[in-house]
Amino acid sequence: MAIQPIRLFGDPVLRKPAVEVVDFDRELRRLVEDLTDTMLDAPGAGLAAPQIGVGLRVFTWQVDGEPGHLVNPVLDLSEETQDGPEGCLSLPDLTYDCRRALSVVARGFDMHGEPVTIHGSELLARALQHETDHLDGVLFIDRLDAEARKAAMREIRESEWFGLERPTVKVSPHRTLGFGL
Repeated sequence: MAIQPIRLFGDPVLRKPAVEVVDFDRELRRLVEDLTDTMLDAPGAGLAAPQIGVGLRVFTWQVDGEPGHLVNPVLDLSEETQDGPEGCLSLPDLTYDCRRALSVVARGFDMHGEPVTIHGSELLARALQHETDHLDGVLFIDRLDAEARKAAMREIRESEWFGLERPTVKVSPHRTLGFGL
């Protein structure tokens, strides 16, 4: 079990688009294990590699007790939408209603390089979209309407964690290909 520090809002790695995984090797499997362990310890419904300082296109989730992971995701979103509460481990104690597609078909790979297709609706669809956004440098607060975003930013500035030093990572246990900070 290797629980990693979660990067908080303000850390530049959260705004940098992640690169595609090309090596489906032991390092990637270790990254998926670390993401899963860290997500479950937090606890959270999902965690993307940039949230632990690794700029690769991989994330994990756990929805309704079912864990999963996806590498190099591509999403097909339904036109039907849902509004619902959303939070983020990189924005502790912050929850706002956010509009997302009601259902999604996510295509990508598992940690062994095997093709995977995930059909998700409601909470799973929300988690898949949220974590894929992280891989593109997008946070859920970016998807809020202007009034809610302004309120969220005010709440962030007033939070106990805002402005705290980012965790010091001397050497990442994962190959970051120069994209980790």
